[in-house]
Amino acid sequence: MTDTARIDVLLATLNATDVGSLEAIAQKMEQVQEDLSSWGQGDLAAAATEAVAALRRGDVAEFRRGRAFLQSKIGHLR
Repeated sequence: MTDTARIDVLLATLNATDVGSLEAIAQKMEQVQEDLSSWGQGDLAAAATEAVAALRRGDVAEFRRGRAFLQSKIGHLR
């Protein structure tokens, strides 16, 4: 898979975190975290982990900030 395709998949997964149960959203974010980690993007993987933690503690505003941060940074990887 090309880098551009990987980025597109990550962004699509992040965009899909707008709907679903909290557990499904957390799973999508954990998948993003795993993909970023395997791609060597440790700092962004850590941000995804923090977003999941915010979601699990019910801090929706912080989760949304984390997701927006990831969308921005991943978009700039192109």
